[in-house]
Amino acid sequence: MNTTGTGISGPSEAEIAEGLRAYDLDREHVFHSWSAQASLKPMTVTKTEGPFVWDGEGRRLLDFSSQMVNTNIGHQHPAVVQAIRDQAEKICTIAPSHVNAARSEAARLIAELAPGDLNHIFFTNGGADANEHAIRMARLHTGRRKVLSAYRSYHGGTELAVNVTGDPRRFANDHGDAGVAHFMPAYPYRSYFNSTSETEETQRALRHLEDVILLEGPQTIAAIILETVPGTAGIYLPPPGYLQGVRELADRYGIVYIADEVMAGFGRTGAWFAVEHWDVRPDLMTFAKGVNSGYVPLGGVAISEAIYQTFAERPYPGGLTYSGHPLACAAAVATIQTMTSEKMVDNAAHLGTDIFGPGLQEIAERHPSVGDVRGLGCFWAIELVKNRDTKEPLAEYGGSSPEMNELIGALKAAGMLPFANFNRIHVAPPLNLTDEQAREGLEIIDTALTVADAHTV
Repeated sequence: MNTTGTGISGPSEAEIAEGLRAYDLDREHVFHSWSAQASLKPMTVTKTEGPFVWDGEGRRLLDFSSQMVNTNIGHQHPAVVQAIRDQAEKICTIAPSHVNAARSEAARLIAELAPGDLNHIFFTNGGADANEHAIRMARLHTGRRKVLSAYRSYHGGTELAVNVTGDPRRFANDHGDAGVAHFMPAYPYRSYFNSTSETEETQRALRHLEDVILLEGPQTIAAIILETVPGTAGIYLPPPGYLQGVRELADRYGIVYIADEVMAGFGRTGAWFAVEHWDVRPDLMTFAKGVNSGYVPLGGVAISEAIYQTFAERPYPGGLTYSGHPLACAAAVATIQTMTSEKMVDNAAHLGTDIFGPGLQEIAERHPSVGDVRGLGCFWAIELVKNRDTKEPLAEYGGSSPEMNELIGALKAAGMLPFANFNRIHVAPPLNLTDEQAREGLEIIDTALTVADAHTV
């Protein structure tokens, strides 16, 4: 099967047949995350390459989700695939107590890119356990227990990480005993503080955060954890001065500031790390996803000198069998080198400034269902509403709706694999997307939004 206009062959008949068998086995044996199992009808993927995936019927879809917003370099990049092959020929796996070249080089490259003095890297298997370990480090460093995190946030699905999370996915697992207190974020479009400007939003959100700190007791708080740009929670950008204010409050009260860059990091926003846009320096920074585009699971914590010194003579009580797994770290080295040589971070910035920003604004002006568009680089949200004046969402917070399902179906039918959450469509394609592919994606969205417009009042 050949896919017109891409120069890439689609799946063969044998691959499609293999996909049909895989679907049957999936429904018989695989237990899916975040899903009611009996009614689930997952899409089969038979092939991936570049910014494209092919479904079980062999249809090409432009991947504007980057899967879970992690395939920052696209699918099957030959340089990274080859690096994994080469590493497998040398050392497939080794205990984390032993030095191996792939892990050492990955740590060096990440430390060079990280802001401030985040010169030491602790490797994990993914973002959730990175956040778990960052919080553990903060608690041991300060001798305190409480963690402050924002509502409308996501920090992972493991026990502590899901309690730190500030969206409805935590409800079934939140028993109020994890030492977590939540606060209202700075979210200009749906301000919790009745702000009428970004300046007001920053001032009022910081005042609220300081009130929470004082009312909870600064001497009890180990860390504030924030997604620099929240991902699944809505890609709402912190207004000017907000993150700097959080940094100042953390310093004032001796609290560790953890920047969660699991989704926003490694070029997604048009900078290596999103904190660079606001010139802040966290004490700990977590990462995963884009560090190696998810080709092999990998995450980690970048650690400041002060926190490193806490464990210089005192053992750190934590570890993982696969910490710094050689295949994962080799993929990270190749990913970072490839992103650098192919100028993918610059390309992400260009796409955001020159194509997605103006293109999405034009789409918003044409479609009454679009309440807000916002983002940076290859990281944008389209917030959909039934009424622009009341901002009534097209799906309730924490759920979906027939209207959103109809829109998602229209996007897929037109050739796009979208990222959707609640009442939003996210624009999160690979960072090496071409201008032509970016415009193709915007055209698909523009056409499909007529479905959402039919539900506005």
